[in-house]
Amino acid sequence: MEGYVIIALKSIAVYVFIVAAIRVFGKKEFAQLSVVDVVFILLISNSVQTAMVGEDTSLSGGLVAALALFAMNYVFKRISLGSESMSKVIDGEPVMLIYNGKVRPNALKEASISLEQLKAVVREHGVEEISDVNLAIFEVDGNISVLSDNYRNLTKRKRKGHRILGQNTA
Repeated sequence: MEGYVIIALKSIAVYVFIVAAIRVFGKKEFAQLSVVDVVFILLISNSVQTAMVGEDTSLSGGLVAALALFAMNYVFKRISLGSESMSKVIDGEPVMLIYNGKVRPNALKEASISLEQLKAVVREHGVEEISDVNLAIFEVDGNISVLSDNYRNLTKRKRKGHRILGQNTA
């Protein structure tokens, strides 16, 4: 039983580390999974597997590790929902990229988005010029929301969220 407690604690430590690393390296990193991202996730999971379960490669050892990860995920979500300040630490905050047709260069830097990427997202939202955008926000989930007066004039097609990483929106 003691071995399973150690596995659970190691798994929790790895979970907290991965969440912190994703926050440090930017929320955009997992907004849309490209081939490179999938490989990265697979390699990360493989690299930390031994750190979590050690020599115990049994089914029960793996299940204990998975249970600890599910438990930590639940705890993080509950903390995030229960406390606005902790939500900001865990999930981050939205970043205003455009306000009243004016790009905020410092916000682009903060969100690690190029002007060309922003222009592409604006066009994908059916707005030709940045100057026509009332508000564009880089959301905590990696999507960019674009609001403009042109929004009402768009056809009634279903609009999908736009993500920056990978650039493949098809």
